[in-house]
Amino acid sequence: MPYLLHVKNSSRAWPHLRYLAQWMEVTTSPTKWQLIKGLPYEKRMKIQEERAERTNVAIFDFVSKQPAPTERRITNRGDLADCLGEPGTPGATRLYVVEDLSRDVIELLGSKLDIDPLFFREHINDYLWYNTRDPWVELPDLDIVSRTRPYFRLTYLQPRYFKTQESFRKAKKQAGLFNILRRLDVDGDHASLFDEDSATVALVRSKASLWIRPASDTQPAVGVLLVDPSIKEGYPLWRGYRPFLSSPSPSDHITYDIPPKSSLFEDLLFWIRKTPQQDIDAIEKNPRAMAFRILQIICAEWLTLSRYVTARLGQIEWEIERPDFRIEKKDLQKESMNFNTSLQKLHTWRRRLPLYRSMVADTRTKLFPDPDPGLDNLDCIGELRKDFAIVAGHIDDLLSRTERIAAVATAVTAIEESRRAIEQNKALGRLTYLAVIFAPLSFVSSFFSMSNNVSELSQTFWVYFCVAIPVSCLVYLLVDKNWTNNLKGAYDRGAVIKAKVEHLEKKF
Repeated sequence: MPYLLHVKNSSRAWPHLRYLAQWMEVTTSPTKWQLIKGLPYEKRMKIQEERAERTNVAIFDFVSKQPAPTERRITNRGDLADCLGEPGTPGATRLYVVEDLSRDVIELLGSKLDIDPLFFREHINDYLWYNTRDPWVELPDLDIVSRTRPYFRLTYLQPRYFKTQESFRKAKKQAGLFNILRRLDVDGDHASLFDEDSATVALVRSKASLWIRPASDTQPAVGVLLVDPSIKEGYPLWRGYRPFLSSPSPSDHITYDIPPKSSLFEDLLFWIRKTPQQDIDAIEKNPRAMAFRILQIICAEWLTLSRYVTARLGQIEWEIERPDFRIEKKDLQKESMNFNTSLQKLHTWRRRLPLYRSMVADTRTKLFPDPDPGLDNLDCIGELRKDFAIVAGHIDDLLSRTERIAAVATAVTAIEESRRAIEQNKALGRLTYLAVIFAPLSFVSSFFSMSNNVSELSQTFWVYFCVAIPVSCLVYLLVDKNWTNNLKGAYDRGAVIKAKVEHLEKKF
């Protein structure tokens, strides 16, 4: 395998490529390999062989002035090798759309098309952050280095709804069957009062990568688009994005096709087939226009995610506004207010939203490096500039909203803690009254019990009550500020009434 050998040799100077070499050797993510290597030999070899040969590729040829691209599907290694060895259609720009990755697909595409190994390296994992000892860390390159590369990688998330926990567990198993590493960020802490008890929403980490070889005098332009395999379990949140067409009016009398919504790969192929003539013509001038359809899907997924986060933040605000939904279920009688759950939900978004903002900002930087291309150079990719700007604005607004909710929640928490302290002080006050009553009684009883002969107290037993009760009442009145305040208030009111009476007597 010449391409694998090239990756291994290059990893001496570029250590981050060692992860790709290991990935190709074990045919999947090294973290998944830890679960596979313990299987029996025959079963392990069968799994490795299936993963290594996995191939699902669609090939599109875009020819200027033609109304639609031509399509070809490939599902095995041999057909892909034959296709790469055939001469391309004259004047056509070819796009290879690849679902998932495998060792054989990387070997064929990398060696035949002379692709930078880093293009595949950046696509095979989904880490959002790294530990200090992770060997697979991806350090950022200088912009002066990365700006000249003929490829880019976009990161986004796909919200997915699962009715039951069993459905969610099946989805995790399906993600484990992918060659590339893709995981689901479960949103279990944000259960809604209006959802089913076992329902959950997960955010699927996703990537899309595009490599382009520009056209030259001897060869046409070629593109390779890598997309993620799809989880079949559950379904897209709110049934997924809307079609990228205006709904027909009754007078149109036209027939239209429906996107399959069975997988991201099939949806993408559906929309590529619908590429209009003007976008096909734009590909000749700007090969990046081949990614227009996947960019539409990515932007739509970001809009769905922003709407979902808006709904969750609204639920948190609702919980803060309604005290009856903040009462602990285990202690309803005391009405002990507990904001821990709401604050935990809020802090989750305060941690995630900056990551989302950086993803969107990175996407905009890679897609729109020119701040003002002008109307003459505006193509289908340039028309998406405003849509991604809207997404970035939504993320910024949501981040600001979380900060405002955090400030309000902190203030309400302080108020609730003050109320709770007042209730505790009242309880301590009741204990103080009891001590005030019983302390004099204890003192008097101790004083009169100093005699050794108890029978001598039979004649003076009544003295205990005559002394203890008045003393207790006197001490109680001295420590009861409310009584003294009421007495002072009564005295002041009496003085005012007396002054009014004297004033009237003088007048009449």
